Amino acid sequence: MRILVVSDIHANWPALAAINEPHDVCLCLGDLVDYGPDPGECVRWAMDHATYAIRGNHDHGVAQGIPVTGDIGFRYLTKVSRPSMWDSLAPEERRYLLQLPVTRRVTLAGKRFLLVHATPRDPLDEYLLKDPEIWARRLQNVEADIVCVGHSHMQFNLQVEGTVVLNPGSVGLPRDGDPRAAYAIIDDYRIEFKRVTYPVEATIARIEAMPWSQRAKEMMQHALRSGRLPGVTSNPDALADVESGDDLGDYPDTVLKSPE
Repeated sequence: MRILVVSDIHANWPALAAINEPHDVCLCLGDLVDYGPDPGECVRWAMDHATYAIRGNHDHGVAQGIPVTGDIGFRYLTKVSRPSMWDSLAPEERRYLLQLPVTRRVTLAGKRFLLVHATPRDPLDEYLLKDPEIWARRLQNVEADIVCVGHSHMQFNLQVEGTVVLNPGSVGLPRDGDPRAAYAIIDDYRIEFKRVTYPVEATIARIEAMPWSQRAKEMMQHALRSGRLPGVTSNPDALADVESGDDLGDYPDTVLKSPE
């Protein structure tokens, strides 16, 4: 079985469209929207192609109509771009985001998968990179062979006792210094990280046409061309500070299990 794993697309349709991988199953780990110029195309792709999908913090904010305050880092960009998400998404696309589960359990070829955007303790908002000690605590009482996560936009594969933690990185907004779209393939349970070049300038041209401030446009130009957030390291605390801050409100602690 060949499994395509994608996450953190962030309304960057040229990046998503560049992924052309044969697969049997597609896992989408959330954050289809915010930041980028083409949310509808990305949500529609997930509706048509994602075998199993879950909700990210940005999907939650857009679906729930949650406004963003603050002018620090990418919180500012979220504040600027989110109204465009609401204006662009068709009703059925917004409903799709609204019905996405926060976590999901699926069994594929006898392996137990847990899909969660951030961490099992905090499914939508905790930033955690490749830290074996902290992940060991987060995985206590989590019965899964493979835990697939996103949120940090950083690719990693970590073995914690009997569980593999896999982050495929970000399709639409990488933060590791490589601007190519990132994703992962699980083929017969061998994990391969992938990168693909896409027309970054096409996304930037679309952003230039958006009714956003020049500051927001320049932030996205820098991030898309460099694969890094402006002025931010890969330190998880710094990443959390630059992006967190949405009032997530209440969200259902939903776990869906696929038919065996």
